[in-house]
Amino acid sequence: MPFASILSAEYAAQLLERGKPSEINQKPIGTGPFIFRKYDQDSIIYFDGHPAYWKPDDVRLSKLTFSITPDAAVRVQKLIRNECHVSAAVRPSDIASLRKAPHLRILSKQGFNMGFLAYNAIHKPLDDVRVRRALDMAIDKRSIINAVYQGHAQAAVAPLPPLQWGHDKSLKDTPRDLKQARRLLAQAGYPNGFTISLWAMPIQRPHMPNGRLMAEMIQMDWKKIGVQAKILSPEWGEYLARARRGEHDAIMLSWVSNSSDPDEWLGTLQYSNWRNKAFDNLLQKSQQTIDTAKRTQLYLKMQKIFKQEQPFTPIVYATSFQAIHKNVTGFKFNPLGPTIFSGVGLSE
Repeated sequence: MPFASILSAEYAAQLLERGKPSEINQKPIGTGPFIFRKYDQDSIIYFDGHPAYWKPDDVRLSKLTFSITPDAAVRVQKLIRNECHVSAAVRPSDIASLRKAPHLRILSKQGFNMGFLAYNAIHKPLDDVRVRRALDMAIDKRSIINAVYQGHAQAAVAPLPPLQWGHDKSLKDTPRDLKQARRLLAQAGYPNGFTISLWAMPIQRPHMPNGRLMAEMIQMDWKKIGVQAKILSPEWGEYLARARRGEHDAIMLSWVSNSSDPDEWLGTLQYSNWRNKAFDNLLQKSQQTIDTAKRTQLYLKMQKIFKQEQPFTPIVYATSFQAIHKNVTGFKFNPLGPTIFSGVGLSE
């Protein structure tokens, strides 16, 4: 996992003694093929190739520079103008223009990710499964895929993506049916609908390229069944902190696996605050079992319970893209998210 990098205990002890423990993040000493040299805050990180690294074939670059560029449009222009060699987080809407640049290659893979909408099950009326099902069946996933992902995604059904072992490919979405959704709301005691908050992700990710647009489309879908959604989009740090405190009603999130284990998907339902005894018992058994075949059977049962209870709506499994210069060699597409430069070089 990227956040579990090996660090120097000796260096950490020295920083504690100096009263500067935060420098383990700002001025790190690691164990990888590149040596940290300098960080210009919110601008550039400079690395040198490690001349004495134990795997010399992993060090093919003498210099490695990360230019921090939050604006996706600026990243695209840097690629096109030959100002960088590799760019992460390529938006689906930029693929066509990048493919026209003769010096670039666009790599793509089926994504090991999921964009989803979680319902806070401790907030009324979302504590009622009929309400959650009504909201779920009102969402037009195909329109979202076309508008937000430019068609570069697959409609999500299960809470595990297809690349994950344990994925239940037998699950089916309830057909989109606005009349049935309204009937479910009426049965739950909301014939005239209700008003809830809908939190839209304020940052752009490959598997959630435009949270605001997706939220607006869901808002329009829900309006058709009488549900009024107020879109909120706090700053990202506040977004997560307030969500962990359970302040949201419905919240948009995206997830990419760090470890390729099903527990990463089914063991992280905290944003829905949903509890189900049968599901929790199966989860506990799966976490205490090492046999993959037995664990798979437990996860299949859990996914069926999930689909019945609908604590969140899986929306998409997005295609992953990476744009690189044609003279970049040895680059490997990492489905787990981080961009790895071990073994990467440049041809003449």
